[in-house]
Amino acid sequence: MTEHAPASFEIELRRTGVVRVVPADRTALEIVRQELPHAEFNCLQGECGACVATVLDGIPDHRDTVLSQRARDAGKRVILCVSRSLTPRLAVDL
Repeated sequence: MTEHAPASFEIELRRTGVVRVVPADRTALEIVRQELPHAEFNCLQGECGACVATVLDGIPDHRDTVLSQRARDAGKRVILCVSRSLTPRLAVDL
C-alpha cells in the first residue's frame, strides 16, 4: 500500500499551541513564518537543512535532499520548506 500526502494538512506548533492549515499551494515553512516571523531560513529548496524541525506527532512526507534515509525512516525530523505530511496533522517542536 502506497501512502499519499493529503492536498492540505494541519501543522501544530506545539510550543505555542498554534494549529494552522497548510494548503496544497503553500509550504509548511510559509505558514510557520506567519507565526514566527523572526525565523530565518536560507535556500527554500530542501537543500540546506536550515528549516529542519523535530516531529512530535504525525508522519512526514519527505521531499528534501538533506535528510539521510535513516533519518527519513526514523520520522523524527522534517524539512519545512519542501516536505509535507502523510497524516492530517503534523506536530513540530516550534
